[in-house]
Amino acid sequence: MGIWSRVRLLLNTEVSSALDQAEDPRQVLDYAYSQQQQLLITLRRGLVDVATSKQQLEQQARRLETRIPQLDDQARRAVDAGRDDLARVALERKRLALSEMEGLTKQIAEVESDKQRLANQERTLQVRVEQFRTHREVVSARYSAAEAEVRLKESLAGVSGELAELSMAVGRAEEKADRLQARARAIDSLVDLGSFPPIGGGDFVEAELLRVTVSREIDDELAKIKSEVAKS
Repeated sequence: MGIWSRVRLLLNTEVSSALDQAEDPRQVLDYAYSQQQQLLITLRRGLVDVATSKQQLEQQARRLETRIPQLDDQARRAVDAGRDDLARVALERKRLALSEMEGLTKQIAEVESDKQRLANQERTLQVRVEQFRTHREVVSARYSAAEAEVRLKESLAGVSGELAELSMAVGRAEEKADRLQARARAIDSLVDLGSFPPIGGGDFVEAELLRVTVSREIDDELAKIKSEVAKS
């Protein structure tokens, strides 16, 4: 691998790492969930608009339906009055109303089909939004748990060096304490006078015998002085 290839690989790796740190999956999931909710709201508004249009068409059809008998009555009365021209006008209006009613019936059927299609889409989308909401909560919880675990492990990794130094310091303190305890035990063993060497060196037994002799001579001399004092 050439130097430029290694440089590009390094840059791509750093950019990818920076993007991973900058992009929070929880925010992406929240955004996707909000978009789905907005789509569901838009779909429901369209469903309301379609239902409103159907009602308006049905009202127009009902008005035309009530007008047809009126036009028939007008045509009959015009014929009775000898006004065939007026009867023809009434019949032409009747024919036009019937044609409009036929067109309105087709439009109402088409709008009803659109309404049913939108209603099915609304139900399907509602189910998907609920499923995505549950999925978003699960993924967010998993990400939060993993993030907390990573922070904990990073913290432990950061103090591992300090813990090692503290462990070494504790070990040194324990070794020092062991040495002090050994020294104390050695001093305790020397408290016994028999363990100390005689002053000036030499054998301990000879030194003790010398002390006994000197003490006896001192006692004899002291007794002699007391006897002389008593005689005088």
